[in-house]
Amino acid sequence: MFRIAAAAIFCAILGGALLMTAANPNPVSAQPVSSRGLLVVVSQDNSAVSLLDPADGKQLGSVIVPIRGHEVAVSPDNKLAYVPIYGDAGVGKPGTNGSLIEVIDLATQKIVRTIDLGHGVRPHAAVFGPDGNLYVTAELDQAVDVIDPRTDKIISQIPTGQIESHMLAFAPDGRHAYTTNVGAGSVSVLDIITRKTLAVIPVSTLAQRIALTPDGTRLFTSDIPNSRVAVIDTATNKVSTWIPFPDSTYSLATTPDGHWLLASLRIANQVSAVDLTTLKIMHTFPVPDGPTEILVRPDGKCAFIACGPGHTVVVLDLTNWTIVKLLPAGPGADGLAWVPKD
Repeated sequence: MFRIAAAAIFCAILGGALLMTAANPNPVSAQPVSSRGLLVVVSQDNSAVSLLDPADGKQLGSVIVPIRGHEVAVSPDNKLAYVPIYGDAGVGKPGTNGSLIEVIDLATQKIVRTIDLGHGVRPHAAVFGPDGNLYVTAELDQAVDVIDPRTDKIISQIPTGQIESHMLAFAPDGRHAYTTNVGAGSVSVLDIITRKTLAVIPVSTLAQRIALTPDGTRLFTSDIPNSRVAVIDTATNKVSTWIPFPDSTYSLATTPDGHWLLASLRIANQVSAVDLTTLKIMHTFPVPDGPTEILVRPDGKCAFIACGPGHTVVVLDLTNWTIVKLLPAGPGADGLAWVPKD
């Protein structure tokens, strides 16, 4: 009840154009940055995958999936959404162990195929690699599964050497990838060609999400207990410096121009923007309860922030640093993907 009331108050403030940012006291814009496309949102608490039109805030459809999918990847042709079914537990906690990936046709909004991974692995992050294969973190196997989407079969597995390999990011060279390993508090460096672990980078006792600069030279992940973000030099695979935050960070995302790092502060209910030239926080925005995933649109003009407990996706205009819209989303909204439209 408190969260519903809080969200209502937040929406009322937004509707009245009274919301200000801490570093940029401009009123909320009337309309979001224009762009044709659709937003795919995975909501954990009602096991649903929704398709939203950010332009008018309407939900175009919703597909129910088994037992709490967390993340989503859209196929290179933008026709299918792949949703790993993680299970009903939090990372490292007891509960069911998912073994499936549901494949959704975005046009018909129906599950058209199910990929069976053979045993419970808690599949989480899903990313299409430059080779066209689907790469999915398999936490309980301490690995990344490599899946051929033409056959829906696992064709290889890349060990991470660490527990709870949760999120996955590809370097722009297409050969290297990185996983954050939550309970291990580390980052694994993977060679996609040889299917080997090249290095394990210690960061913290507890890590979370991951982000890379577009040129692949710097990698970021959260040191949650110490409320800071590690800046990792990918040439040396070592932490080069730290970015302090007023509270622990959760999700991270960089802008396509490499100028900004966005970070969600889940407990503080804020999103901050760091200038990657100075490594200083330049903007901070209050958002509804529990900001988790951040998705920057490919054109770099806006970002979407899923706020699961707040049942909301925030639209942040990156051209003038204002929150322009709150999109209604399902409970536990988390995983996000963008589908461009002609």
